[in-house]
Amino acid sequence: MSYKAGIIAAITELKDRTGSSTIAIKKHMQENMPADKKWLNGMFLKALKEGVASGAFIKVKASYKLSPAAKTAAKKKAAPKPKKKAAPKKKAAPKKKTAPKKKAAPKKKAATKKTATKKAAPKTKTATKKKAATKKKATKKTTKK
Repeated sequence: MSYKAGIIAAITELKDRTGSSTIAIKKHMQENMPADKKWLNGMFLKALKEGVASGAFIKVKASYKLSPAAKTAAKKKAAPKPKKKAAPKKKAAPKKKTAPKKKAAPKKKAATKKTATKKAAPKTKTATKKKAATKKKATKKTTKK
């Protein structure tokens, strides 16, 4: 597995809304790396930079996301898995006729209790309104003679 493919797999499996950090991607790749392969940090960083340059990844602050084009490509690769064929449908057994059921006598409703009406406290807005800053007009002082 190439570093770019490993990065794509890590980002899709981590499923972070704001993107996956380089440390999280690195840890995920090292856990899933075969024992015979040696970790090359320079190759990892190069794959990240090339992925951003090619448009496969989107860099958000110190995190990386898959671009929309890369997401669709990853979904297409995951989709063509061999699906099991559905078992052949059996013919529906003919339904037996049942005697119509009589409706149960409607129960009398219990006397409705009147609840004490409490006045709801008026809802206050939690957002505070910012007061408009008042600008002082520069006025020249004039002295009367």
